[in-house]
Amino acid sequence: MTHLVSHWPASLVVLVLCGLVMALHLTGLRRLRCTGGAADGSQGGANPAREAAAFYGGLLAAAIAVLPPVAYWSGSYLWVRALQDLLLAVVAPSLIVLGAPWLALAAGLTAAAHRRPGRASRRRPARLGAAWRLAWPVGATVVFNIVWLGWHLPVLYDAAVTSQAARYAEYATFLAAGIWFWLQLIGSRPSSPAAPPPRRLALLIGTAAADTVLGMVLVFGSALLYPAYAGPARGLSLVIADQQLAGAVLWMGILPSLIIAAVAILMTWLDNEERDDPSRDLERLTTPRPAGWPSSGGSGVAGWPSRTRYRPPAA
Repeated sequence: MTHLVSHWPASLVVLVLCGLVMALHLTGLRRLRCTGGAADGSQGGANPAREAAAFYGGLLAAAIAVLPPVAYWSGSYLWVRALQDLLLAVVAPSLIVLGAPWLALAAGLTAAAHRRPGRASRRRPARLGAAWRLAWPVGATVVFNIVWLGWHLPVLYDAAVTSQAARYAEYATFLAAGIWFWLQLIGSRPSSPAAPPPRRLALLIGTAAADTVLGMVLVFGSALLYPAYAGPARGLSLVIADQQLAGAVLWMGILPSLIIAAVAILMTWLDNEERDDPSRDLERLTTPRPAGWPSSGGSGVAGWPSRTRYRPPAA
């Protein structure tokens, strides 16, 4: 019990940070609402209340992962550690991206920077450019899988148990890589994904395959992979069973998010295909194209000089 209570000073820092982020977001939402409907994202079918709920849900998922009792028991049980990893790398980032808090956070930071005693700033909030989302779908997917699989290597996994710095680095990289990954696949207002739906589906399938390999190694493995979880009070058989349960949590836990995202991308793809006018493709196929090379003596295709017959020089 004493060891559990000792985690609360660090947890207090997390709670304060979450509170500050929520306060900035609420201030930004209020500021956007005062500047007009176009600024608060009411156009395009966006629902600010639903997005705010998703964002706060993402913050709550991240807080649950790094606060006791999950953070405490993750150092003793592998299946709890697997649940913590899913919350930090998959659940929290996906909800944050769905919440699209970027404009509201930027507006909140602008309001905080220009606040003066006794008067409120009337300046419009700064808008985010297109570069903020770092549009590189393949790179984001590769980085996410490297971070996800890399931290489950035995040397790094055990280091996060024994070293506080390694544990906080794991938390930060899971959140950062997860947010960047989901930004490329599902998009987040005011930006949309740069990759077409087929490529995003392929990236989701590749991520599911990589996680399947990790889960199979843990579920069907009979050797101890993480010695840091083997203590004198726990027999080897219990640790192996805990390791196999953790593999099942990682394997099955990430699939619902990937499947939901894949179905949403597929529905968007089909909807876009149905809205395209097929008559344009038919007209493009049936319209005769000009010859690549004009006939001799002709005027030629526009932009190309006419071709003349070669005449030998006179003797």
